[in-house]
Amino acid sequence: MPAIDLARLKKQAAQLADLFHRPEEFARALHGMLDFYVNRSLREVDSVAPNSVLETYRTPPVILKHIETELAPLAAKNPEQALELADQLWDEGWLEMRLLAASLLGRIPPREERLLPRLTAWTQQVRDPSVRAALLTTSLARLRRETPDQFLLLVSEWLNPERQRMWSNGIQALLPLIQDPNFNNLPPVFEMLTSVVETAPGTLQTDFVDLFQALHRVSPTETAYFLRQVIANSSTPITATTFRRVSPSLPRELAEAIRDLVKVRK
Repeated sequence: MPAIDLARLKKQAAQLADLFHRPEEFARALHGMLDFYVNRSLREVDSVAPNSVLETYRTPPVILKHIETELAPLAAKNPEQALELADQLWDEGWLEMRLLAASLLGRIPPREERLLPRLTAWTQQVRDPSVRAALLTTSLARLRRETPDQFLLLVSEWLNPERQRMWSNGIQALLPLIQDPNFNNLPPVFEMLTSVVETAPGTLQTDFVDLFQALHRVSPTETAYFLRQVIANSSTPITATTFRRVSPSLPRELAEAIRDLVKVRK
């Protein structure tokens, strides 16, 4: 891999941005640019991203960051073209291409009617953890910040009792909102989480730890009350079992608050 000359990189990213309105040409040029920066010794060992089936150029983060910076204002001003370019990059199937596609979605104004269906479809398809994380954080940034009610509506659809495959995505999408110091409207969050937490499938244990650590940091009292109510009112013993298993990873005060509800009955 050649040494990264920032002046040259900025010029390359700007030239790439000139192809913003021509998705196929953009994708070809992007392949060429990423190939230019390939570390051949790493690439030959393993061209597939860890924990993924996606091919990767193993691109240094600074490369993608410069490209994202050049594309951001174009995507904000030209949402339809940004979505077309994102589609092209997603279909290319490479790790870097999909990360850029996720970044483009996060720059598109929430009013773009095709944005939410695209997010839902892609989050159902994705298997790479880094792309999934980008979709659930970066891609939702403007929606979460500018139209929080619309964001909560989307997440509530993902947390629908009939859409169990989307529950993990729904929980992870909520985390940046819960952690936002400007957000203080927890009641609708607790309401949409009730049926998911009550069902408490074991596959969501890691998500529950992330979720309740975040909620407890924001409002320990409300979080303890909510969790106690859900466990006490649950119609299945699975709820208590799941939270007994995750309680060692919960904040100590929260684990203490539910201890009597999740202990093994004799």
